[in-house]
Amino acid sequence: MIPVLLVPAALAALAAVLVPLAIHIARRTETRTIDFAALRWLTPKPKPVRRLQLDEPWLLAVRVALTAAIVLALARPVLNSAASDRPIVAVSPAVDATGMADRAERHVWLAPGFPDLKQPRPPLPDDQASLIRQLDAQTPAGTRLAVMVPALLTGVDGQRLVLSRPIDWRVLPSKPRSTSPSPPVPPSLTVRYSSRYEDAVRYFRAAAVAFAEPGKPPAFDAAPTVRPVPRSARYLVWLTDAPLPSVALAWIEAGGVVLLSKDTPTPVEGPLRVSWRDPEGNALATSGRFGKGRVLHLTRPVEPRELPALAEPAFAQELWTLLEPPPAPGRVAASDYAPAVQPMAKSMIHTPTALDLRPWLILLITSLFLLERWLATRRDRRIAA
Repeated sequence: MIPVLLVPAALAALAAVLVPLAIHIARRTETRTIDFAALRWLTPKPKPVRRLQLDEPWLLAVRVALTAAIVLALARPVLNSAASDRPIVAVSPAVDATGMADRAERHVWLAPGFPDLKQPRPPLPDDQASLIRQLDAQTPAGTRLAVMVPALLTGVDGQRLVLSRPIDWRVLPSKPRSTSPSPPVPPSLTVRYSSRYEDAVRYFRAAAVAFAEPGKPPAFDAAPTVRPVPRSARYLVWLTDAPLPSVALAWIEAGGVVLLSKDTPTPVEGPLRVSWRDPEGNALATSGRFGKGRVLHLTRPVEPRELPALAEPAFAQELWTLLEPPPAPGRVAASDYAPAVQPMAKSMIHTPTALDLRPWLILLITSLFLLERWLATRRDRRIAA
């Protein structure tokens, strides 16, 4: 830790320590002269020269220390972390780090807090790209930085990885995983329709059949709108021009997803975004949030003449994507994700938080003030002239 004064000009106020020093030099302990008869027979002699003597040195020392502590607090002292020039090697938890050679480098896990590599292997974070940017920002400019990542890097975002310095980008074999990802579960459809939309139900039934695994019945529930929506439903297709009942609205607010026909009033207030387009780029459906759920609204009638996608073979996959949008791509080949270099603006450089010493100085000032008051007002103190 390195002590630093943020306002060093305040040290000029240290001249104030001369005030208590001058007071103690000027003051004298009071002496009383008592005349008695024998003095008349003594020859008057000149008074001897008195040496400079300070009264009550302990009180003077406390007052000088109190003044100096106040001045030091005005200078705003802090303790900065001492920067180390040891190279830093960040290792992704997906990399097999056993037997890594120690070359006077500091090895850390690429995980929140950047724990030491000797600590147990942390879980694989979902934002490794952000962690690499953070490590680059908080590392001193002159420190070399290396990052060890697997061949397939996960936890990335859509923004190109741009750092403030050239780094040693090392692509290593991944740590073998004990489990394999489970296949996606197809959505189960719940359809509520009016008599006007009865013919449109077949397109969604065909999509449910396409969703089903071979040899298993489709997860499909179609009924008129008079039948309530079951609480276990996850995706609702509402084919009627009547508004959604309050029970269905509460179901959506709790996290349900509903697809409304063109004539159905939408409960969403505010801006909508286009979530389904045709090959020409025309909007086929919009989406918006309602509580914790989503409301999808078709922009065309549910007829093949108006909505040709209903009769196309890809309708089932497009409907699945509309109901369950795939997550943003979160993995990329590490060899293609090597960071670019761009000097960082000074305002963007991460500065470690310094330890402010003023709270401790305030405690010291308070203690010195109480000690000074006790020394100055004690009963056995000599009376000053």
